[in-house]
Amino acid sequence: MAEAATLAIFDDRARDVAARFWPGPLTLVLRRRSDSGLSLLASAGLDTVAIRAPAHAVARALLRETGRPIAAPSANRSGRVSPTEAAHVATELADRVALILDGGRTQVGLESTVLDLSSESPTLLRPGGVTSEELTELLGPFAAPAAGKPRSPGMLASHYAPSLPLRLEAVSARLGEALLAFGPAAPPGFAAVLWLSRTGDLAEAAANLFAMLRRLDGPPFTGIAVAPVPEHGLGRAINDRLRRAAGTRQD
Repeated sequence: MAEAATLAIFDDRARDVAARFWPGPLTLVLRRRSDSGLSLLASAGLDTVAIRAPAHAVARALLRETGRPIAAPSANRSGRVSPTEAAHVATELADRVALILDGGRTQVGLESTVLDLSSESPTLLRPGGVTSEELTELLGPFAAPAAGKPRSPGMLASHYAPSLPLRLEAVSARLGEALLAFGPAAPPGFAAVLWLSRTGDLAEAAANLFAMLRRLDGPPFTGIAVAPVPEHGLGRAINDRLRRAAGTRQD
């Protein structure tokens, strides 16, 4: 927290949220300090900066050894399915990177929640590992995101997209489709079935989502269907990723 305060302006709300959820899967968008020394490249030229304190032991060790903030874009090509294992990064980026630091499979699976506290009303820019219910309990209701230039990754209509067509809220099979199932039962007729969670555990489903999308993304399947996922808690973040993955392609 002390190091982060040298980069951005923390008001009482930001301090309360950081005290409760850091380290963890929560990114705060805050007004950048004029004396922070951060390159504008680290915040896309905006007057704000997105800051996160990761909980993963390897990430924290890297920060300690580096002794300074690290600008960390996603380890995947823009718009594509997020990686949750080192092997996914190697497949996605191949020789585009010089080194892959393998800290094991990600624990949450989904990207961090992005919360904008740079103005008077808090705005949820991206649902993620910290749920909206947890945040509204502390902050009250959110304002709607403002129109214009996206202030966070993952806000495009098409994002996190596999190569195959993705169909949501599936309750029956289509020819050649594979299914991502949620809950104890799956409709018959799918070419293959992977369970996000047989027990209906949203945390388990979040951890499995991107890895399973990658496993089903290709021949012999004609598409990927996804069973309904409840729209609460981590389900909001799961459904957000699925809706964007199924959105109109921008290629």
